[in-house]
Amino acid sequence: MKIIKRSGVEVFFDSNKIVAAVQKANASVIDYEKLSDEQIQEIADNVEVACENMKRSASVEEIQDMVENQLMNQHAFTVARNYITYRYKRALVRKSNSTDEQILSLLECNNEEVKQENSNKNPTVNSVQRDYMAGEVSKDITKRFLLPEDIVEAHEKGLIHFHDADYFAQHMHNCCLVNLEDMLQNGTVISETGIDRPRSFSTACNIATQAIAQIASSQYGGQSISLSHLAPFVQVSREKFRIQVRTEFEKIGLDLDEEKINKVAEMRVREEINRGVQMIQYQVITLMTTNGQAPFITVFMYLDEVPEGQTRDDLAAIIEEMLHQRIKGVKNEKGVFITPAFPKLIYVLEEDNIHEDSKYFYLTRLAAQCTAKRMVPDYISEKKMKELKVDKNGEGHCYPCMGCRSFLTPYIDPETGKPKYYGRFNQGVVTINLVDVACSSGKDEKKFWKILDERLKLCYRALMCRHKRLLGTPSDVAPILWQNGALARLKKGETIDKLLFGGYSTISLGYAGLCECTRYMTGVSHTAQNMALNSFITREGLEMGRAQVMQAEAAGIEPSVLMNPILLKPTNDTGSQVIVNGEVLGNMSAREYFSHKKELIPDIMKAYHALEEQYDIIVIEGAGSPAEINLKADDIVNMGMVKN
Repeated sequence: MKIIKRSGVEVFFDSNKIVAAVQKANASVIDYEKLSDEQIQEIADNVEVACENMKRSASVEEIQDMVENQLMNQHAFTVARNYITYRYKRALVRKSNSTDEQILSLLECNNEEVKQENSNKNPTVNSVQRDYMAGEVSKDITKRFLLPEDIVEAHEKGLIHFHDADYFAQHMHNCCLVNLEDMLQNGTVISETGIDRPRSFSTACNIATQAIAQIASSQYGGQSISLSHLAPFVQVSREKFRIQVRTEFEKIGLDLDEEKINKVAEMRVREEINRGVQMIQYQVITLMTTNGQAPFITVFMYLDEVPEGQTRDDLAAIIEEMLHQRIKGVKNEKGVFITPAFPKLIYVLEEDNIHEDSKYFYLTRLAAQCTAKRMVPDYISEKKMKELKVDKNGEGHCYPCMGCRSFLTPYIDPETGKPKYYGRFNQGVVTINLVDVACSSGKDEKKFWKILDERLKLCYRALMCRHKRLLGTPSDVAPILWQNGALARLKKGETIDKLLFGGYSTISLGYAGLCECTRYMTGVSHTAQNMALNSFITREGLEMGRAQVMQAEAAGIEPSVLMNPILLKPTNDTGSQVIVNGEVLGNMSAREYFSHKKELIPDIMKAYHALEEQYDIIVIEGAGSPAEINLKADDIVNMGMVKN
């Protein structure tokens, strides 16, 4: 069993340290108030059992809280007071310099908290360590000076999570939708170098990747770009190639056949699209930002963002190439093709690409092939999004989410009267722990809503801290964002304040544990079919899966076979014992069961409806994955259960 020290280092639990600490406090009191050695050992043993029951690594602070409670239980109040006083004095010492241990453990590559914090960063690399060192200083300043004590305490106790405290000391925002169209069409500035409107598609792609790297270094969240902003530059390249081919034909004395000229030019356009997309893919994953990682970038693929005709066909060609290259993957250091982490891809399903006879259905087929091999892209339904994202003029819109996968709210630009999404951003995130709210209420519904209201007020104040931290920020802190088109065209020295109000930017309240919260308070789990070798015998003498039993115990209710109507207990590699509603139906091979299982749907639904009469909320849990195409036709536990 391990614990997490204040520095973030994970070490093995040592009950002797608890004994030693209590003995020090015990030695400071008069004899008749002292604890016996047996009582001290009992305290250490009880704490050890409590830590084991947590099923995770406890923190030093949590363990010290347990020791205090154990001292109180022993009625050793004077010893407890001296122990608390010692803790307080040590806390004051740590508060005067609270970053040394974290930074030293980081440099020695044994800071477990940092290792688990961001899977996109390698904490052994020097550039990443520099970012983490700065982050430790930022977290220290944030906790000691920038946030109210009760918000810090709530964060450290896990009641809320104040995201990205390692960047909060600086005036930085979370994530954004990059206005790449403005930067490319109207020019931009990167590292104090003026960049004009590109004269080819490949140049536009190169500028885009350089901008992506700069933007990633100026914010701590992800960014999203749209391929539609690159599409117009395919025509720029096409016209350039036509001139080049015509000139070449003239030089070698060929007939100036327009059809042949266009055909050769079109071949070169395709090659240009291939090079440009390859540039985006390889530069994005090989660039290193000042945050010590590759840019967290999402690429949006939406045909209807551009007019019908040549531009839409060009966008389709770019999307096709993007999908082909993602299916292929990139080589790792051993020469094996792998799935790159970035860029993330989002593909929009719309009328032009969802029907087999529609013009761009081939792209949807290609996207599905890409998903099957590389688990990207993610998908957005244009129809559904336009139903949900309606602006004040009553018009629905389809646009990308930001890197954090949250969506901006619909917005009409008061200066133009038109909808605006690119060039907007999120100010930051605070998350509420719903599981703790539920557990703290002890299933008392009135108490639950009271605690939830208190925690939400705390979250609101924490979010306002984020908002106020950005107020007064001069545009000069990140020129590419605020002055050169990525998010705005503000003047030098002008603050970003006007972008923080009126719905231009958003601020996010996240929630964790909604499923577990509802299950604990009013719900019950239902898994139509589960496979497990070990089963549990209910009070009625019926068999069910142990996983569903644990879920019932977590919700504080009696396990019932209604929660797991079908249990498969493997008997060999190709067969199982089939148990229906807790009783053995018989042994079946996989082939026999697949041909028989649809006959069990009435049993499943009968169990579900029985639960429905007893509980307000039922959490339907699947088995395996709904994406297993080979099981889709006869599915009774995932999407098949939802349909039933």
